[in-house]
Amino acid sequence: MGWEALAQWGADAARIEPLTGGVANDVWSVRVNGRRAVGRLGARSDADLAWETGLLQHLDREGLTVPVPIPTTGGRLFAGGLVVMTYVEGGPPETEADWRRVAGVLRRLHRLTRGRPQRPGWRSSTDLLHAETGTKVDLGAMPAESVARCRAAWARLSGRPTCVVHGNPNNPGNVRVTADRVGLIDWDESHVDVPDLDLVLPGNAAGLDDGAYDVAAQASAAWEAAVCWDDEYSVRRLAEVRAVGDRV
Repeated sequence: MGWEALAQWGADAARIEPLTGGVANDVWSVRVNGRRAVGRLGARSDADLAWETGLLQHLDREGLTVPVPIPTTGGRLFAGGLVVMTYVEGGPPETEADWRRVAGVLRRLHRLTRGRPQRPGWRSSTDLLHAETGTKVDLGAMPAESVARCRAAWARLSGRPTCVVHGNPNNPGNVRVTADRVGLIDWDESHVDVPDLDLVLPGNAAGLDDGAYDVAAQASAAWEAAVCWDDEYSVRRLAEVRAVGDRV
């Protein structure tokens, strides 16, 4: 349907300017009901978008600062692959204290989403110990040795509780900090997984001990290598994952 779906948010709904940071989606600043908002157009299924928008409503009700889906005039939370959400004010984290606040918000997210069902079509890192594919991941496209390295990193997470992870909170562009709150935006990569994947933050702001940080950092690097394979970034992240014989 494309951006013409924006008309379902009202006669005055309009695009203003494109926003940076979107890779899988077309993201714009929009005006809806006279207010600034954010529109994201992509190719995700209705089931996928229902999971994400339901998650954001739940987190908003629990007091987290997140983009809240704005319904169409007919009451739908998305239409034709388009989601319109509230604009979250703030700037990126700049200090160690800011990142410690981010870690606190992430741990609250994890507590609030234990037992939540997996995003439709997705796999967790430990699911991929046996599965080959899940949304953006296709292990069959990777060299066998690379898959073995990734799976060895994920195996260290086996048996741990799962919850919703944001998916990319160490990117400063996905965080909005003000004096009194920390907001998380861009939930396109959120899914159910082991929370350690969210806690590899600048300066080890989550305060993980050396062993826990190593497990989380290796698993996170393996995840990003598999999700992005095979561009320059994914190759660089894979290089951070130790060979199977070099495990600590």
